[in-house]
Amino acid sequence: MQSVLERVKSGIVQAINGAVLQAREEGKLNFETIPEFVLEVPREKEHGDFATNIAMLLSRQAKMAPRQIADIINGYLATEGTWVAKTEIAGPGFINFYFDNKWVYEVFPQIMEQEDNYGNSNVGEGKKVQVEFVSANPTGLLHMGNARGAALGDTMASLLSAAGFDAKREFYINDAGNQIENFGKSLEARYFQQLGQDVPFPEEGYHGQDIIDTVKGFIAKEGDKFLEMDSAQRKEALIKYALTEKLDAIKTVLGEFGVNYDVWFSEQTLHDSGAIGGVLKELREKGYLYEKEGAVWLKTTEFGDEKDEVLIRSNGTPTYFAADIAYHKNKFDRGFNWVINIWGADHHGHVRRLKGAMNALGYNADNLDIVIMQLVRLFKGGEIVRMSKRSGEFISLQDLVAEVGRDAARYFFVMRSADSHLDFDMDLAKSESTDNPVYYIQYAHARICSIFRQLQEKGGTVPAVEECNFSLLHEEAELDLIRKLVDFPTEVSEAALSLEPHRIARYAHELAGLFHSFYNSHRVMVDEVELQKARLVLLKCTQVVVRRALILLGLSVPESM
Repeated sequence: MQSVLERVKSGIVQAINGAVLQAREEGKLNFETIPEFVLEVPREKEHGDFATNIAMLLSRQAKMAPRQIADIINGYLATEGTWVAKTEIAGPGFINFYFDNKWVYEVFPQIMEQEDNYGNSNVGEGKKVQVEFVSANPTGLLHMGNARGAALGDTMASLLSAAGFDAKREFYINDAGNQIENFGKSLEARYFQQLGQDVPFPEEGYHGQDIIDTVKGFIAKEGDKFLEMDSAQRKEALIKYALTEKLDAIKTVLGEFGVNYDVWFSEQTLHDSGAIGGVLKELREKGYLYEKEGAVWLKTTEFGDEKDEVLIRSNGTPTYFAADIAYHKNKFDRGFNWVINIWGADHHGHVRRLKGAMNALGYNADNLDIVIMQLVRLFKGGEIVRMSKRSGEFISLQDLVAEVGRDAARYFFVMRSADSHLDFDMDLAKSESTDNPVYYIQYAHARICSIFRQLQEKGGTVPAVEECNFSLLHEEAELDLIRKLVDFPTEVSEAALSLEPHRIARYAHELAGLFHSFYNSHRVMVDEVELQKARLVLLKCTQVVVRRALILLGLSVPESM
């Protein structure tokens, strides 16, 4: 179903197109094609509800001043059947549209009918989209970068589903290559040390306390029987045990964070299945590989890189990049129309070469989007938090959730654009005050629930839409709140398409602010029965949309606070 905003905008666009064509037919304007103009909400309220730039865009074709073109178009605008009350020409040639306020009341029957489907659309037309995020090395605890990626990726997937895409969440398990080699060395050294042997710890090893804890668990289960075995066999057993433990822990922590994946994809399967060899063969046949100094190189300079990249080292082992190319080929071969990765800022240089490799293999790299996520800094008591109480190295996701709660953690990680640095104030996240955006939004929902409980105790119910006279809702605070409800479906679809979940975090906070402003200045349970009915429906619709926004953000929806 078309949203109220889409329907209204569609009517105006039709009227503009009709006016422009009629002006040409009558010889007032001369042009070949109608340009792609925009119809948008002006920054200032006094400039109307919508404005279009079509006159400026037609100026070159029509060889006339934009304001003159705007005057001509305005003269032909047929706004009957729309909610347009008047139009004005402004600035260099904008046409501003002023609406009869009653247009926003159209949203009430739509929200009341759709309830928890309000905001959903079919923009995605069921296209298959994959969101791959976190994909941490299964060698330790999840850190702040992983945590931000988890909140961003999960919220993106929820928004894409709401926008009509068939969205799948995927975790790529880095269970092969150098990091697993170093993982094995670290486990082996700790194994010896825990059994009383004085062995050096590898310089490139993983130093966290969690590695020691893992080895203690392994010894409790297996004892010292691996002391006498050969190193390869010992490391294989330790790695197998540790990977299972670490992955189970990652799944548990992410599950508690509200993140559940559709697919856990093992990098090792790309090696075992011959997928990496297949990709190398294809790239070689297409002329993109060459050998130098005993290694196999990919001509990434042809994709705009400063230097070519190694795919097979001189010792014969594939690089991480080789596996990554095979993995992304696999994604497209599984039928995904749109592939989305969320990466840390340190992977920025990898974007161009991966996209180039996809083009080289015959895929459309435009269907691969890589969201680069900037760093997180934690603050507590006004100071940057550097040390973890658990690992001695960093604050883990588990530590953070234990300290501030899941809802605050998730919201704070998505409230800024992924490409902006994030300062996470732990004191603010824990506070039960209106300064805390999570508390502020959830309090709006709880406040509405409280009103409905009072209504129920008095034997009342929320009236049906057809019983209400919404023209009684004409105060500025009421109209601002209703207009915000109208915007929700557009916000959802645009946040999904632009991969910007922070838009919904911002929208939810703004909606809560408009509700609190309305509630603090206007009583709902008034003596005037018809006004009370209209305001009760306004509150019900606000409750629905606040709840929808909270759910899309992966937050809980409290009914009391």
